[in-house]
Amino acid sequence: MLEITNLVKRYGQNEAVLKGLDLTVEGSSVVAIVGASGAGKSTLLRCINGLVESTSGSIKLNGHELVGLRGSALRRSRQRIGMIFQGFNLIDRLSVMENVLSGRLGYVSFFQALTRRFPQVDIDRAFHLMERVGIDQYADKRADQLSGGERQRVAVVRALMQEPEILLADEPTASLDPKTSQQIMSLLQSLASEMSLPVLINIHNVTQARLYTDRIVGMRHGQMIFDGAPSEFDQAALDAIYGGIEAPDETGGEPARDGFQTQEPVA
Repeated sequence: MLEITNLVKRYGQNEAVLKGLDLTVEGSSVVAIVGASGAGKSTLLRCINGLVESTSGSIKLNGHELVGLRGSALRRSRQRIGMIFQGFNLIDRLSVMENVLSGRLGYVSFFQALTRRFPQVDIDRAFHLMERVGIDQYADKRADQLSGGERQRVAVVRALMQEPEILLADEPTASLDPKTSQQIMSLLQSLASEMSLPVLINIHNVTQARLYTDRIVGMRHGQMIFDGAPSEFDQAALDAIYGGIEAPDETGGEPARDGFQTQEPVA
């Protein structure tokens, strides 16, 4: 369970980016965070995984406090948090298998990491997960030879190799075409259920948020102003979050009359 209480993040003397935010994520739920650029969505994820330091408040993952950690304690906490980035963050010159196994770097010795000699159990798990997401045939292929969707699947498997207690995804479909975006969202939804893993997704695409998540959290100016089921995410919620402007939609079609596009999920 992720428990965030009164979280504040301020850069220098500027206005706070996060303003006393409270949020709980538990079970195998898939939670979307939506909001306009500058709402604080990415900052929230970076506070959770320790990429930026929270100004005040509490972030607990399964009862362990994450705020204020330093050094080895911070590194250990990051091992428990899987992170998927918009830009994939793969090492292009390495093979798919080598990129996937980098998710185990925090669990092996310096010599093993340097020589990329991983235990057989890690290699077996890597093959199993790659097969699950449909990229096992690319194990020996260089990462820069893959399509965007294939690269994001590699990033998903790398995160899962950490055996994380929560999975964070920062705009995981923003660099992908509409069909591939749906496939990645469907994959994350399935993996959350299969692995009993909570997933927190920062996403601009409100249509996909409604189709592929169990809950939507809407943010504006560093505050949470909506928290509910996708079925409750109506035009009033859109107007409150986006200030009356049309919400972004990346599915490639024309928005529906109420601001949502009618589209069926891809399995």
